[in-house]
Amino acid sequence: MQFIEGKNRTQSILFPETLDQIIEPDNEVRIIDLFVENIDLNDFKFIIKTTKEGRPAYHPKDLLKLYLYGYLNHIRSSRQLEKECKRNIEVKWLLKELIPDHNTISNFRRDNEKAIRKVFHHTLKVAKHFELIGGTLVAGDSTKLRAQNSKKNNFNEAKIERHLSYIDAKLDEHNKALAEADEDNKQIIEQEIKKYTERKTGYENLSRQLEQSGEAQISTSDPESRQMMTRNNISEVAYNVQTVVDAKHNLPIDYKVTNNNDSRALSGMLRRTKTILGTTDFTALYDKGYHTGIEIKKALELGIEIMVAIPGTSSNAPDENYNMNHFRYDELNDMYTCPQQQVLTTNGNWYKKSKDSNHYVVKHYKTNACPVCSARELCTKNKKGRLIERSEYASYVEINRLNIEADPATYKKRQSIAEHPYGTIKRQWGFCYIITKKGTKRASADAGFMFIAYNLRRMINIIGKNVFMKFLQELVFLFLRRKVSLKCFIAKMKHSFLNTIFPKHFYRQPEIASN
Repeated sequence: MQFIEGKNRTQSILFPETLDQIIEPDNEVRIIDLFVENIDLNDFKFIIKTTKEGRPAYHPKDLLKLYLYGYLNHIRSSRQLEKECKRNIEVKWLLKELIPDHNTISNFRRDNEKAIRKVFHHTLKVAKHFELIGGTLVAGDSTKLRAQNSKKNNFNEAKIERHLSYIDAKLDEHNKALAEADEDNKQIIEQEIKKYTERKTGYENLSRQLEQSGEAQISTSDPESRQMMTRNNISEVAYNVQTVVDAKHNLPIDYKVTNNNDSRALSGMLRRTKTILGTTDFTALYDKGYHTGIEIKKALELGIEIMVAIPGTSSNAPDENYNMNHFRYDELNDMYTCPQQQVLTTNGNWYKKSKDSNHYVVKHYKTNACPVCSARELCTKNKKGRLIERSEYASYVEINRLNIEADPATYKKRQSIAEHPYGTIKRQWGFCYIITKKGTKRASADAGFMFIAYNLRRMINIIGKNVFMKFLQELVFLFLRRKVSLKCFIAKMKHSFLNTIFPKHFYRQPEIASN
């Protein structure tokens, strides 16, 4: 039987192939190269630590190319990227056979969180040029990415107290044993006592740190990570990554790495979205985790139409026909009317309430008709009669409810929009954890590269390799020869050879918002 045979490894080659000949003309590594080459480092302000003595530093563009290649090919480890520089022919072509050390590679990501965010914004400018961002409908959501900190190394006051109680019990046990021990066993018991005493000192120090910080928990490996609920009753020590995704092509237009839950994130993310899109003429969709009165108020005051899912009430009436939503509110007279047409009034006083970390005030509404009402057993189990609480943010919450009721079909799109990037990044690429340690800024740099890679992958898939590559080639040509900005380039492109390549609608450039 005959088989296909390879070439002789020891055979000399008269005319060897160059690296450029080995890499196919449509290989996406060329897109990475062109994308980075049109970046003006003066605008992006990458930080590269250099010294007057010793070897010169690597150019930030080379390290940026390496990272973009790595994240697009599901490689994030600096050691793994160093290995790829030695064996991967595409990386050899991209970096012109440079082999930076893994510490140099790691330090570039560590020191350049702000510059990485600017690269992400640059992908949005390119996407806007190709009209891939609609800017009329966005969906916000968050995802938990595990931190480099185990549950064992995360502590709250209750956990510390449990450890201290256990240690105190052990110390009592060993002290009693020491008093009764003979000379042969005393040394062993004393070593145990010393061990537990040192552990107790460590936990006491953690308790003091927790008290001084004012935080509810403390992590020892990655100090800014927090234990959070990820799904059902499963918790992980993680970071919470907030995103805003445009509905047209599921492109993320903003991200923020936090260590808090979703309840106070709505208005901040929408304020940033307003700046990025340069308008308030869009609708934002969010799930019930973001339903907080003060946040809804701030969002509506920005002039943005929002649809935030309404969480179910914890206390329902015995008969659902007497639930809170069946009580009509009269804003003019500040009173409620119940399903039995009885009027509930308020004494005008405000009462403080708190839920989780949110503090607000409410008014109470009552009626004297409850004791003799025929529907009392259906309405309430309270012996004093039905009590209605109205929050200071109730009018804003009502606007949100009316928005959802007016267009429920639009709200149903939320999950398919917001979850699209997470499905790719976490399930397909395997980026379900933060690879960096020691703080939110470093975690943000890691997340920034994830979303840059995602946006590039989406644009390549939607536009096509060849069209995207020709666009970048022309951009690099004009950038290097004429030093023009992206806006100026778009104006000049109308008269370039690309008019024969791109459909006319590619040149209708929406306003690029500064951020």
